[in-house]
Amino acid sequence: MSGPRRRAWAVTALLVVFMMVNFADKSVLGLAAEPIRKDLGLSASAFGLANSAFFLLFSLCGAAVGLLADRTRPKWLLLAMALLWSLSQAPLAIGGGFAVLVASRVLLGAAEGPAFPVAQQTAMSWFPDRSRNLPGALVVLGTTLGVLLAAPGLTWVMDHHGWRPAFAVVAATGLVWALLWIPFGGEGRYMGAPDSPSARTDTHTAPADTGTGTGNRSGATAPRTPYRRILATRTWIGATTAYFGAYWITAFGLVWLPSYLHEGLGYSTAESARVLMLVYGLNAVVVLGQAGLTGWLLRRGTTSRWARGRVGGTLLLTSAAACTTLPYAPPGAITVVLLVVGFGAAGAMTSIAVTTVAQLTPADRRGGTLGIMNAVVTTAGLIAPALIGHLVDTHGANGYRYAVLLTGALLVLGGTAAATLIDPERDAPPSAG
Repeated sequence: MSGPRRRAWAVTALLVVFMMVNFADKSVLGLAAEPIRKDLGLSASAFGLANSAFFLLFSLCGAAVGLLADRTRPKWLLLAMALLWSLSQAPLAIGGGFAVLVASRVLLGAAEGPAFPVAQQTAMSWFPDRSRNLPGALVVLGTTLGVLLAAPGLTWVMDHHGWRPAFAVVAATGLVWALLWIPFGGEGRYMGAPDSPSARTDTHTAPADTGTGTGNRSGATAPRTPYRRILATRTWIGATTAYFGAYWITAFGLVWLPSYLHEGLGYSTAESARVLMLVYGLNAVVVLGQAGLTGWLLRRGTTSRWARGRVGGTLLLTSAAACTTLPYAPPGAITVVLLVVGFGAAGAMTSIAVTTVAQLTPADRRGGTLGIMNAVVTTAGLIAPALIGHLVDTHGANGYRYAVLLTGALLVLGGTAAATLIDPERDAPPSAG
């Protein structure tokens, strides 16, 4: 393996760990839901609002920093995010009540909002479009691995030392990552400087792009594609709608799935932990399987309309079918299977949405376009925790049932949008192809 290729995969590995820390930070509050609610005397609605506070600035900062990433080195943006994550967790590790909890989550959300699009932008800068499915999927896999490792590890810390030390652990982990990123992190040759020809031709369909800045052989500088031109395409709308459904179920899973398993379905803490491991285990398998299938289809000449849109739509509709059936299933193995499929099959749409929009977008517009998509999508995280908390307070255990049915309906909408609207080859602007 050549030096640049080794570096590409080393940076990708660091970005996978980056997203693992990101989702460990997100999941710690859901894992500690019961002791936090008990210690701070919070209702389900208040706890839901505290989780929604995480997304108060999440979307806005995601869009703003995504646009900034088209003008500033992502290496330093990622470093600043990781340091802010650790800073935001420290107050809860020391003490404080509901006000500190909300303030900590708002700051954490502001710092984590841009994480996924900027991490994906950085990973994709090391690979041409035809090779991006695997690194893109691995970055998404980091979100799953973060929860898989956080669930047993942080649960052990909480069982033996209380919930506040768990926040200290995730804060320290973020600092360790930052120390590794400073010497080893960076961007690849496909990043594209804002005014370089390669920034405008780095797509799947650009025949002359080599990632070295020589794609435009005439030396002429093509005009920049307006963001509004990209955001108005059916592909961007379809990918964003589908990604919204996938993110809704992610927010549900991070905040309320442990409580749903315990309070709604009657599982013990140990049984709930095992089911969570199955959910995120299936998610990991689906993410990697989708990357392999999509890459194989693209190499055989299949269009992205099928290799990305139809594959993603099928996964979301499968998840939707499981979610809409789950509330009516008898207790036992069938319930577990439906829950695992419903919450575990949709996550690959995250990777599909990102690689689809990356194919659609010139490199000098990629950070902003992905950031804006992420800002729209993550409003699901602002709405879902508070709404589900209100449903639980209003309807008791039946509130979870209504929440699962609503989730199924959103997944149907997202799956249909992915299957019918995504077609990057059709929608790519002239300067991208």
